[in-house]
Amino acid sequence: MRFKEEINESYTMAEAIKEAQRCLHCKVPQCKKGCPISNDIPDWIHELKKGNLGNAISIIRAKSNLPAVCGRVCAHEKQCEGACVLGKKGQPVNIGKLERFVADFDTDNELTHEDIAEKTRGKVAVIGAGPSGITVAGDLARNGFAVEMFEMESQCGGVLRYGIPEYRLPKEVVAREIRHIEKIGVVIHRNTHVGYDITVDSLFAQGFDAIFIGTGLGKPKSLEIPIWQNGKCISEGENGVHVADLKRIRYATHFLRRVELISEGFMKREETYVNEGARVFIIGCGNTAMDASRTALRIGASAVDVIYNQGIDTMSALRAEYDDAVKEGVHFNWWSAISEIHVDDKLDITEIVLETTEPGKEPVRQTLPANNIIMAIGATPNTKIVRTTSGLENDERKFLITRDLPYGMTTRKGVFAGGDVANRQATVVHAMQDAKKVAEGITQYVDAIRLMRAINMEE
Repeated sequence: MRFKEEINESYTMAEAIKEAQRCLHCKVPQCKKGCPISNDIPDWIHELKKGNLGNAISIIRAKSNLPAVCGRVCAHEKQCEGACVLGKKGQPVNIGKLERFVADFDTDNELTHEDIAEKTRGKVAVIGAGPSGITVAGDLARNGFAVEMFEMESQCGGVLRYGIPEYRLPKEVVAREIRHIEKIGVVIHRNTHVGYDITVDSLFAQGFDAIFIGTGLGKPKSLEIPIWQNGKCISEGENGVHVADLKRIRYATHFLRRVELISEGFMKREETYVNEGARVFIIGCGNTAMDASRTALRIGASAVDVIYNQGIDTMSALRAEYDDAVKEGVHFNWWSAISEIHVDDKLDITEIVLETTEPGKEPVRQTLPANNIIMAIGATPNTKIVRTTSGLENDERKFLITRDLPYGMTTRKGVFAGGDVANRQATVVHAMQDAKKVAEGITQYVDAIRLMRAINMEE
């Protein structure tokens, strides 16, 4: 299947060493400052250019639980590579591709085997096996904690597994990283939905000292757009038809997840609701919108348009992702919004009315043929865990309330949260950055309560 083909080729050994030799090994490495998790980039590149790949991956894994993932999907142009001093001449060291090479080489050749720390420091439950959960679990397991992870899906990875297309991030790469944290002692319970199958309170009853919630954003945002049928607006009133009622309107995260499940054989092709030859419109201009637009083309859409209500300079998507989307044939409509959706008697979309209001110009209104609309405008957290947990509170936007000391603790003692669910939304590596700080907060908390228990027992 075309949507399963990875788009970027890895380095050969000779190519990787040649690229590594370009690194200046700066005394004050700006690339490290540009990395959200402060990866010791010059040090592992120095080991790579000497051919010491075992040392290189050991240095990387000291800071990252997802090196093969970060090497593929991090925003390198805005972070490490964007800060590289050689970038002033337009040729920064290709740090991302080098990290990918080292991580893949390590896995393919089974270079390193981490020592498993004795799990005597405490017991921690991690809810959600996305980037935040994986990072917290890996960091705590390395530091002597017994960690059990609870994941509602049959496969771990969260957005890495179901939200980033196969052509950008092969799922076997994600599976390899999951296997690695299992090797260092993390126990994973799949198909376990906290809030339904078990609760936070029942986990404490099992003897966990602390619990981390890293469930991400499970409820996509929507737009209410007037729907017209046979010249009449049918979306007005209490019994009106709304966008959520139209099967040809889908959220980007749901669409990408379905494509992944189809590729794994769990769903049928027609369950994407995007037919061969469809005219598809994507609302939003972040990286998820880029993924959805390119995926729609790859599964057979005849034309894909991205609709964004501002200009190119304000889009949240990486410029490289935008450039790749343009190369693949995605069309962009700036300063635009859908003002009407036209449907037939079966409620299938037939047309949209697109209004373009570019600053300084007269508004332009045009009616365009359409078959599908995919919304990529963000999401909010599910609230099931909050509703089933005493003492756990969220704010008016449904994000979990946390504090700075210990970092990441919620309003419920011993319960921590990080990443998207705590309104610290960003890229994969930013989720990892936040999760590493939460892992430190959990460590401080558990060490303190276990010390207090020991003192009380002595008394």
